[in-house]
Amino acid sequence: MSIFSRFTDIVNANLNALLDKAEDPQKMVRLIIQEMEDTLVEVRSNSAKTLAEKKELARYLGQLEREAQDWQEKAELALSKDREDLARSALLEKKKLQEGMDSVQREIERVDAHVDRLSEEIGQLQEKLADAKARQKSILMRQRTAASRLSVKSKLDSGKVDEALLKFDRYEAKIEGLEAQVDAYDLGKKTLADEFKALENESKVEDELAQLKAKVKAASDAKNS
Repeated sequence: MSIFSRFTDIVNANLNALLDKAEDPQKMVRLIIQEMEDTLVEVRSNSAKTLAEKKELARYLGQLEREAQDWQEKAELALSKDREDLARSALLEKKKLQEGMDSVQREIERVDAHVDRLSEEIGQLQEKLADAKARQKSILMRQRTAASRLSVKSKLDSGKVDEALLKFDRYEAKIEGLEAQVDAYDLGKKTLADEFKALENESKVEDELAQLKAKVKAASDAKNS
């Protein structure tokens, strides 16, 4: 199983659990990064064990090669002593060792392929982890901004603003009532300016009355003459 398929299964299981509990998105972001870091540590540990296994296989292969070389030398010695039977037996032992060497070499190649695959996946996971950490602050900031906007919206839609405006209208109406009472107290009270203005109006009326009398008298005199 690829480390990414395993990692995806772990993260999805935890995310689903968090979503079911309606957890804080910040916790989900931290969980994803934590899971990636834990997976990276585990994969590096597996890679180290695989490399150790490869070294052990390499040592074993070297041992088989030395033993095979030893049987080769024994076969050559036997032939030099005209012991073809012993030379044949030595070559049979060498052949067995060669078969073992071929098996070990195939195992080493399999381990090499596994190590290469792990190295590639580790590199990909490191890139994804670095990207996740770089985006973490942005994601959390967007979450806080969205939460703040939601709080403001909920307050605006809760009717508290309308209630405050109604109170403001009531206070304004009370003030207007007080102002009207003050104006009512001033009604009927003449100021010094009002009295002088009244005198001026009386003089104007008297002048107009005198002019009207003079006009009527002139008309009457003209008619009698």
